[in-house]
Amino acid sequence: MNSEITGVILTFILTLVIAFPLGKYIARVFQGERTFTDFLNPVERFIYRICGIDPHKEMNWKQHMAALLSINLVWLIYAFFILLFQSHLPLNPDGNPDMTPDLAFNTAISFLVNCNLQHYSGETGVTYLSQLIVITFLQFVSAATGVAAVAVLFRAFADKTTEKLGNFFVFFTKTITRILLPLSIIMAITLAFNGTPASFDGKDSIVTLQGDSVQVSRGPAAGMIAIKHLGTNGGGWFGANSAHPLENPNYFTNVVEIVAQVILPMALIFAFGFFIRRRKLGYVIFGVMTAGMLTLMIPNMISEISGNPLLHHLGLKDITAMEGKEVRLGVPASAYWQVMTTIISTGSINSMHDSSMPLSGAMQMLGMMTNCFYGGKGVGLLNYFIFLIIAVFISGLMVGRTPEFMGRKVEAREMKIAAIIALFHPFLILVGTALSAYFAAHHPQMVWSVQPANWFNNPSNHGFSEMLYEYTSSSANNGSGFEGLADNNIFWNITTGIVMILGRFIPIIGPVAIAGILAKKKYIPESAGTLQTDTSTFGIMTYAVIMIVAALAFFPALTLGPIAEYFQSY
Repeated sequence: MNSEITGVILTFILTLVIAFPLGKYIARVFQGERTFTDFLNPVERFIYRICGIDPHKEMNWKQHMAALLSINLVWLIYAFFILLFQSHLPLNPDGNPDMTPDLAFNTAISFLVNCNLQHYSGETGVTYLSQLIVITFLQFVSAATGVAAVAVLFRAFADKTTEKLGNFFVFFTKTITRILLPLSIIMAITLAFNGTPASFDGKDSIVTLQGDSVQVSRGPAAGMIAIKHLGTNGGGWFGANSAHPLENPNYFTNVVEIVAQVILPMALIFAFGFFIRRRKLGYVIFGVMTAGMLTLMIPNMISEISGNPLLHHLGLKDITAMEGKEVRLGVPASAYWQVMTTIISTGSINSMHDSSMPLSGAMQMLGMMTNCFYGGKGVGLLNYFIFLIIAVFISGLMVGRTPEFMGRKVEAREMKIAAIIALFHPFLILVGTALSAYFAAHHPQMVWSVQPANWFNNPSNHGFSEMLYEYTSSSANNGSGFEGLADNNIFWNITTGIVMILGRFIPIIGPVAIAGILAKKKYIPESAGTLQTDTSTFGIMTYAVIMIVAALAFFPALTLGPIAEYFQSY
């Protein structure tokens, strides 16, 4: 067990060693400075030319959001119709059927918004063509959308007073050409050489050691699995995701995949500090996020390693919580993945979260409920920015000064936006969970065709946790789930689809709007009375704001689910 914990620590250190120089590189890319990838300039100029983009045209924050929302609408319509008619298109060697309209609606939104909630199984729900031109395509562009949005935040605080915040399409294109594609190619080759399929062959027939004949799905999986992690997407080529032996063949690929999930969210924190030339602020943000991660990681790790007390009550000597976990990976590696994949909104799994210990499930949900410890590609930093603004405002009131952040006054307009965004996330989660719990208890036949007993596999508190987790994952653009929930029906497909699209774009628009408004304000030089936001004291204040807001909003719901289940285990 000690060697397994050592492996987890070394994995985190490796992630940090890669993320720091990668952050420097990302800052140079967005600043337009020379980098070793400048040989891609002709490719980018060609893209701008055929798309009618003027790369030198600066946008304000409203123009950025108009570009972001309009192009995402096009992708949504495109994805919906491909999934609706996928069985009539080529590259379908296994003969998988079309998606139903409600499932196509849910899936198109899910991958568009970087959530990758899958109400279908990858082997049977989509074809090779739709895996490539819908699922993999959206995994690239949704990740690039988040990075392009946070680049506006970078530009807003790089200059003293400005409305010129760069060009959305330039940020978007460079994110794909200079960051996502090169890293994905390296990772895909690594996975392919370790046993992940990378061909267009259909299912293979094999005979197991006990003599059973089984059909094993294959396909060009390596490339999709690479961007699924690097883009903090998370949707699996196979239904079992990275618990599948072909999607995650060994301990080495497990390390590669978990490092890939974290390096870009972590690198963007450092890139922010380098870009605005305030490295210390970047380090403080990284410290707060790491403290938040450890707040969730340590209880989760202890809970999983300590095992299941119910097994002890049965008189068993080995009470290790191995249900839903891979023996080849071990408990600590699974526990580390569980927290990292939920705090950074990847949502991929290497163990079944529904089988986690109750306290572990609570930590996983809290990671998505706070939704700003490293976070998803770009949006993690945007979500953190909301709490930072609230912390600035509260701190300013405490010392009797007008709140300021980096030389700009934080006034009523910005605080109203920040408050709305901070409350909107729990509103989506708690209202969705309340409605589903009400209908499950009182009017099951009104919204789905299956019997209530088949709707989720677990009664009482754990059944409530399954519903709470589903909306938490949807609103946080995570995509993982407590898979005891029978989620492929009209009720879940429509309600989670609505939550996913609102939970993605409203929390992007809000922080970008605040950044754009502050960027236009008159710059006030720092003085002896200026609130310093790059100190450990202010970092502690921001951490407290995050934890208090999350605890106050979600503690009652967690009490009804995983916390109640935890106390029932003893």
